[in-house]
Amino acid sequence: MDGLWRHRDFRRLWAGETVSLFGSEVTELALPLVAVLVLEADAGQMGLLAAARFAPFLLVTLPAGAWVDRRRRRPVLIGSNLGRALLVGLVPLLSGLGLLRMGYLYAIAFAVGTLTVLFDVAYQSYLPSLVDREQLVEGNSKLQASASAARVGGPGLGGLLVQLVGAPRALLLDATSYVISAASLLAIRNQEPDPPADRDGGSRAGLRREITEGLAVTYRNPVLRSMAGLAATYNLFEGAVLALLVLYATRELGLAAGLIGLVVSAGSLGALTGAALTGRLERRLGVGPTLILAVVVECAALLLVPLAAGSPAVATGLLGLGFLGNGFGVGLSSVLAVSLRQVVTPDRLLGRMNASYRFLTYGAIPLGALLGGALGELLGLRAAVAVGAAGSLLTVPWALLPPLSQLRHMPEQATEPEVR
Repeated sequence: MDGLWRHRDFRRLWAGETVSLFGSEVTELALPLVAVLVLEADAGQMGLLAAARFAPFLLVTLPAGAWVDRRRRRPVLIGSNLGRALLVGLVPLLSGLGLLRMGYLYAIAFAVGTLTVLFDVAYQSYLPSLVDREQLVEGNSKLQASASAARVGGPGLGGLLVQLVGAPRALLLDATSYVISAASLLAIRNQEPDPPADRDGGSRAGLRREITEGLAVTYRNPVLRSMAGLAATYNLFEGAVLALLVLYATRELGLAAGLIGLVVSAGSLGALTGAALTGRLERRLGVGPTLILAVVVECAALLLVPLAAGSPAVATGLLGLGFLGNGFGVGLSSVLAVSLRQVVTPDRLLGRMNASYRFLTYGAIPLGALLGGALGELLGLRAAVAVGAAGSLLTVPWALLPPLSQLRHMPEQATEPEVR
């Protein structure tokens, strides 16, 4: 049951990523606070900042998947972490020199997002080469639990650091965490298999063929196709809400950085609980019913965000309750989604599948961020957040319809698809 506790290389991967996730959660709060508190950004600029961070999922995800599949994944992970450490460290440097501008934040967010695309595609493709296939749910559950634990402690720590040393300097913790993660990856002893021989010599025609193959895997598999539609719909509307969250909390509700950190931490506590209960609920209810439960809870809970009002204590409580329920559903659905994708996809195509899947799902986030920024300018912050929260309910039909609703167990191991 807990076999991966004795897997030395997995423990190194897990430990390094856990440290990095804590640092990244500080940046999740500190970077928009830099824009709001230091550069006095408006709703449109906050939408652009969130869009810049996730635009690489639209622009570079597909070629990144094919590129990653031609290489060993661990060097890609290490290089991505070191690059992100340098980029995040530029923010406090530029701020200290009095040179920080919104344009620089956009550029840094875009560059960090590009390296995050490379890291994420390689990361989810690397795990199946490190552990046995029957250990994937356990491994993904542990990694998701770490992500949730980081979200519990990271935002609170980030809010405290912002109040103590200022938002730009708080980002130094994230830069350090990426270096620690790179060192942990370097310590892994497992020999990663050689990638398949590149028969096209890296040609553009070969790259296009591999991108097409990755898209075909996602589109032709009914489980992957439905999961992509579900995730893209949810991410579109959640992206609109989250792009405005810091601005909404500070200017509409009057919350300080520490209270915003507590709200985000409440969501992460819910996600930690959801991730921990995924295996038990899957065995008791089945994969499909568990996914339906997750989606209904995460969308319904998001409706509490625009209802927050009153004193800072009351507003924080309502926001925290909304994020707690939302996080619980997200924690459940994330573990199931990652495990399903890894099980139904042949090893040879994991990088391209992850890339095409993220192109479709994460690519919706910058569109949602731009939507949120535009709605914030047109309707005001509270109304824009309400539209985003209500729109997330369009996610529910994807989970209620076949094939996802009919799944009782994880599918059998994938076989090689025919690509025409």
